[in-house]
Amino acid sequence: MTQPPNQPPQGGFGAPQNPGPQQPYGYPQTPPPQGPPAPGPGYGYPQQPPAASGPYAQQPGPYAPQPGPYTPPPQPGYGYPQGPYPGGPTAPSGGGSKNPFKGRPALAVGAAVAALLVIGGTVFAVTNLGDGGGTKEPVAKESASKGTDDPKASSSPSAPVNPGDGSGGGGEDLDISDLNEGRKAGEAKVLWYKSAPDAPGSGADAPGLWVTDKVAVKAAYKQLFAFDVESGDPAWDPVEFEGKICAVTPRATADGRIVVAAKQGGGSDAECDQLQQIDLNTGKKGWSAELEEGALFDSNISVGLSVTGDTLMVGRSQSGTAYDVDTGKKLWDKKEYGQACYPGGFAGGARLVAVSSCAVTTDKEHDEVQELDPKTGKAKWTRKIPKGWRVDHVYALNPLVLYLTNEDEKKWNISAFEADGSTRSQLDIKGSFKPDCDTGILSRNLQGCSGVAADADTLYLPTEAKDDANEIVAVDLPTGKEKWRVTSPADAAMSAVRVENSRVIAYVESTYGGEGGQIVSFPTTGSKPKVTKLLQMPDSAAKIESSFYSKAIDYVDGRFYISTTLLTGVDDAKEKLMLAYGK
Repeated sequence: MTQPPNQPPQGGFGAPQNPGPQQPYGYPQTPPPQGPPAPGPGYGYPQQPPAASGPYAQQPGPYAPQPGPYTPPPQPGYGYPQGPYPGGPTAPSGGGSKNPFKGRPALAVGAAVAALLVIGGTVFAVTNLGDGGGTKEPVAKESASKGTDDPKASSSPSAPVNPGDGSGGGGEDLDISDLNEGRKAGEAKVLWYKSAPDAPGSGADAPGLWVTDKVAVKAAYKQLFAFDVESGDPAWDPVEFEGKICAVTPRATADGRIVVAAKQGGGSDAECDQLQQIDLNTGKKGWSAELEEGALFDSNISVGLSVTGDTLMVGRSQSGTAYDVDTGKKLWDKKEYGQACYPGGFAGGARLVAVSSCAVTTDKEHDEVQELDPKTGKAKWTRKIPKGWRVDHVYALNPLVLYLTNEDEKKWNISAFEADGSTRSQLDIKGSFKPDCDTGILSRNLQGCSGVAADADTLYLPTEAKDDANEIVAVDLPTGKEKWRVTSPADAAMSAVRVENSRVIAYVESTYGGEGGQIVSFPTTGSKPKVTKLLQMPDSAAKIESSFYSKAIDYVDGRFYISTTLLTGVDDAKEKLMLAYGK
């Protein structure tokens, strides 16, 4: 028997977890119609590493006062620091707790988060949202020298990418002459290193990472840079923007184009409303547009970008506008609908999904999920989420997998859905899971998670590290049950990068000043998949590799790229931007 979607949670399924001595729990809901919260001090959305060991655990001194390329960004004066979701999803331990999805086990929130500092969560889970009917049809995301093959080959630094136009001089550049020193047989080498442009003292974003067969492209502060994948030489002149880059399309179109959103001016209240299409292969600008202002309290200060087919979706705090990604022509708007439902987040790729907050500040307040036709904006289906539950993240789009939290009940929930929006399954596995998630401030960053991947019938979810190692669990989406799990081959956390050719590509993190990271793979079939090492990063570069606390990574054509997504603006030393490894 299924739970009616408009009914409150029922008891008797799952069990609450013990939060432990953490901060008071608080999971702020989408801003009510009376207006979004005022921006905090500084700029950006840094993610605060967890305090405990784990796949994304805090390395030594993540917010220490000593700045520099080897140290993480300092916390003071920089935007809305995102706290962890301590412990992550954990397994039921007996007893009974309320479940919004009757007939399915509920999962309790492992610990609390700070109500005033945290805008979103850091973990995922699979659950059932109460069957909505329909048939079940499963559906399936500075340049060092190249060096030589000599293990003792070393690299030498070159000039920083660009001095930028921040508030200071940027300090001395990092000495990278020893990144390949003493490289062991079988280890990859650092192909090249890039320092970041100087950013203002309030900090700046460095979002995105796009790698083709020829170029690796990276955004930082007010510029977009492109490097030759082998040599690290500039592939084209940096693209300059008037204001800070504030959002990007996470993936390029089939013909290698992205869209960048930047601020028009430099003030703290400047809106993120300047859209610019860029060709990754040439650096040439395509169409540009200015995002229209939203209605009262519908802010452009923070926006989200995604591409589904030929449709670019730009999400504001309470609405969204769709454009033709090739021409920049406006297609349609997604605005308030139904029972005072305000779209607060969009996720795009294999399909276009919107999450709205409805009847906010009333006793009927709830979230709704819709799949939208990217060409027309019309809803293909609508799913009402039971009262008290909030959709925080999208783990996968095809199949659709959502992570939800319940502030009052101190619980979390992961749900998988059929193509028509009906429930497919929910996670029912023992363990504590921990993907790496970031969140939006005025709008929901639904696709701000890494470390998790999915194919047609399986979700690959990293567990929380124990004794510095962890596992990736294969979750059977038709049932929510565990298929198998693979243990990290090193005493370090392992997380999924993507599924490719029936194999999971995964990154094993480096250790601070110790062992270099690894790129590994294992098959998606079989009960005990064997891990194969694809690339071993050199131990000599482990210190800088491990210092990328807020990062974007990729593995393409046998080369591994790791880049920062956050600039602190500290001037004692040039900040790191990007490292590339290869054989």
